Amino acid sequence: MSGFLAVLVIVLIFIVIFQIAKASEYVSILKGEKKAREQSNRINGFLLIAFLVLGLIGVYYCNDLLKGKILGESASEQGEGVDTLIYVTLVITGVVFVITQVLLFWFAFKYQEKEGQKAFYFPHNNKLEVIWTVIPAIALTVLVAFGLKHWFQLTSEAPKDAAVVEITGKQFNWLIRYPGKDGQLGRRDFKKIDEAVSNPLGQDWDDQLNKDDFMTTEVHLVVRKPVKFIIGSRDVIHDVGLPQFRMKMDAVPGIPTTLWFTPKYTTKEMKVKTDNPDFTYEISCDQMCGNGHYSMRGVIVVETQAEYDAWVAKQLPQYGLAHPAAAPASPDAPKADSTQKAVASNIK
Repeated sequence: MSGFLAVLVIVLIFIVIFQIAKASEYVSILKGEKKAREQSNRINGFLLIAFLVLGLIGVYYCNDLLKGKILGESASEQGEGVDTLIYVTLVITGVVFVITQVLLFWFAFKYQEKEGQKAFYFPHNNKLEVIWTVIPAIALTVLVAFGLKHWFQLTSEAPKDAAVVEITGKQFNWLIRYPGKDGQLGRRDFKKIDEAVSNPLGQDWDDQLNKDDFMTTEVHLVVRKPVKFIIGSRDVIHDVGLPQFRMKMDAVPGIPTTLWFTPKYTTKEMKVKTDNPDFTYEISCDQMCGNGHYSMRGVIVVETQAEYDAWVAKQLPQYGLAHPAAAPASPDAPKADSTQKAVASNIK
């Protein structure tokens, strides 16, 4: 409420200044064209300075108000470096912004038209051009170099002990596949995609590695354990956005992409840290992919190793869903949990 009142006061101040300026302009017209122009210049110069001061106050106020609320703390170890790069970029561009805006508005005020003042024409200066070309080039090169460093790290080979999760986008949901006990994902063939028989990814059932792969509608990760995402698309270009982890990668049809990271906090810990009992890690589609794009949201659950193992024990291989007759008949065999039932309902 206080923020709204502050904005309202600023708007009212500008309205009052504008009305005063208009009244002064009408009076000046009666005094003659030259005097009217001089009066208009003075008013515009004053308004420029007022706009500069109020604008900088507004920038400071917004930053102070939203500090810590836009990004929050990174939930992945690799995201810390991304945050550092973001803040360094903001500092550099912020300093440049303030300097250039102050000079712009101050020069417009100081060098307004005045009696007996003649403009100084300054068409060319090699030294100045070199300075304002080389300095930004160096700054941008440094920022790009640090950005590439983080990019190469995120897309490099994942640690050997990293978990593997395959995420495939399709209009308008995510298909999540995990390898079974063998730790390897089975072969896929787009020609074998058939949702009617619970094979939305086109798994090749002749490949023994597919026999224990399972699918869910949620991504479950172990806290403080590296995870590698293998990302793809079944139709158009999507984009796996992981805002809390500071990760983002395109999902391209026919071209698998990868990234890896290490979650720092469980979902339960983040609920406490954010003071939000409804907090969830999410997968957003950051690429416009059709009229249902807005609804393409996935959920990530970060948990302890024990909780993860208990969850995995409940999963039924996709082969069993596609071939019910071949599924284990033992009463101790795992049955499809709620997430796998959701997968089945989504693909039919």
